[in-house]
Amino acid sequence: MITTTTASIPGKEVSEILGISRGSTVRARNIGRDIFAGLKNIVGGEISEYTRLQAQSREQAFQRMVKDAQSMGADAVINVRFTTSMVMQGAAEMLAYGTAVKLK
Repeated sequence: MITTTTASIPGKEVSEILGISRGSTVRARNIGRDIFAGLKNIVGGEISEYTRLQAQSREQAFQRMVKDAQSMGADAVINVRFTTSMVMQGAAEMLAYGTAVKLK
């Protein structure tokens, strides 16, 4: 499956737009990470636990988007984007979306 943030794929021609492909996950913080993050906030620096949590969330949302595109019979997903939003205190949704297409 070809995935790209661009509107086209060099050397390929889009023959059909199948629709929007999307994948999301909602993740919550945990008390252990929050305690460590609070300490890091005092001294400064990267909060690596949250960095890993976000990276895992992006990957899971991305894989779900690809699976959604595959279920539509897509060859590629173009214009891939990521967005996040707070669902409730301490929990956020990571959404990956793009346009599922068939290629010539």
